[in-house]
Amino acid sequence: MAKKNLYTPESGKPFPLSRAKMQLFHECPRCFYLDQRLGVGRPPGLPFTLNDAVDKLMKSEFDAHRDSRTTPPLLAQAGLGFVPYRHDDLADWRNFRKGLRAHHAPTRFEVYGALDDIWVDPATGTLIVADYKATAKKDEATIDGEWQVSYKRQVELYQWLLRERGFPVSNTAWFVYANGNSQAPTFDARLEFRVTLLRHEGDTSWIVPALESIKATLDSETPPPPGEKCAHCKYLATATQALAPRNTTP
Repeated sequence: MAKKNLYTPESGKPFPLSRAKMQLFHECPRCFYLDQRLGVGRPPGLPFTLNDAVDKLMKSEFDAHRDSRTTPPLLAQAGLGFVPYRHDDLADWRNFRKGLRAHHAPTRFEVYGALDDIWVDPATGTLIVADYKATAKKDEATIDGEWQVSYKRQVELYQWLLRERGFPVSNTAWFVYANGNSQAPTFDARLEFRVTLLRHEGDTSWIVPALESIKATLDSETPPPPGEKCAHCKYLATATQALAPRNTTP
């Protein structure tokens, strides 16, 4: 079934562009074009229900300090006096169907994303983007992996969106990374976590050029070539080649 709200070059209306779709463009412009212009999306992935549970619990923990307007112990122990930010629209900004939105007039994209949290420095009123992550590995959690570039783009986009909305935003974003201990001798119906604060200095200079590139791609009547590292494109090409002899009529 064809998707609704597909991009049409001749339309003058704002076109919704999510953070996830921008990440798809970075991964493979062809898959992005098929999805947003032709309505052919990638097969959905499996849900990360345990990660989602950790994410929800961490939000609840920080929400308690938002209500009391206090600094969470995790931040206080790190010498950070930040307080979870209060805003009437925070629930919408966290909702993936609504998200934090800003209109980029030159490309007519309404860019949006569902953030995890925002903290505020009481001394300056500056907002700090925070993101909650969960994993389970022997080594300490980091954000240095090549595949974690998407995490950095994620918080940088939130920084850009907030600035586009007129908020004062710190260049520094923080990841709250919960690392499950899979080396414990027994389970006992309990999974213990080591929680680490990881700092990232955001650079949003890539966002406007990316939006311009996305617009040029979607305006074209010709899809981009298959991505060299795209497993989906490789699968489709291999499957098409394997089926070709069967589709040949004598």
